[in-house]
Amino acid sequence: MFAATALDHRNRRTQRAFKALFGLMTLMLITPVIIILTVLVVKGGPALSMEFLFSAPSNGMTAGGIFPALVGTVWLVAVALLASVPVGVASAIYLAEYAPDNWFTRLINLAIINLAGVPSIVHALFGVGAFVLFAGFGESILAASLTLAVMTLPVVIVATRESLQAVPKAFREACWNMGATRWQTIWKVVLPNSISGILTGVILEVSRTSGETAPIMFTGAALFLPFLPQGVLDQTMALSLHLFVLSTQVPNVPEHLEYGVALVLIGMVLAMNALSIGFRVYLRGRKKW
Repeated sequence: MFAATALDHRNRRTQRAFKALFGLMTLMLITPVIIILTVLVVKGGPALSMEFLFSAPSNGMTAGGIFPALVGTVWLVAVALLASVPVGVASAIYLAEYAPDNWFTRLINLAIINLAGVPSIVHALFGVGAFVLFAGFGESILAASLTLAVMTLPVVIVATRESLQAVPKAFREACWNMGATRWQTIWKVVLPNSISGILTGVILEVSRTSGETAPIMFTGAALFLPFLPQGVLDQTMALSLHLFVLSTQVPNVPEHLEYGVALVLIGMVLAMNALSIGFRVYLRGRKKW
């Protein structure tokens, strides 16, 4: 009774064409990732062992393991998170909940966006001037982590602000009608319902801070330091810088050693992201809206 018209056939062909196009684009994005991971596993897998993970580099960094660099990376990421997440969340709360919509607020938003696009080497020079020299922290974990925190602060601010603005305004109005203050509403209602979005910013920050080399090279990461740091004012090795040194500065390094460091770095980032994503999914499942 309802036969397809020529227009229906044309629309279906167009739909199939766009579906195939988008599928091809997705495949083009996924394929390089699969190839990179495959190469890392094939070439770096033989290097993985308990000795590789829990021993220090030896024989001029052409043998041994990566334990000091692994621990140093955890130090840098943890201190950077402790420095940037509270400041970033507080800034996002002000911009989303308190700040009026005027030229000054728009200027702040523009500055945050521009800060996200500053090259990492510029952040490195800023870290040297602000934290190593002016603040007097010297080349240390604290100086390097604060540099990473400044570099990733826009990511946390933008992700948190978008998450706060996604909470329905009716939630706030219901709390205000019950006599709650603005801060009580934010603390008891808005933040719990936006925590999953905040974790998105944290995930992006972990991914970026783990792999940055230039900011930590000048502010606190050591090329070779075969012992563990005792505090935030000590220097430390880092996986990203260690990989750079092995690839460019140390001669006669076995190929599997370089790929093994890269594989551990990727695996560390994926593990941290998986943990954060799992927690975010759990929190999203508890939402009532």
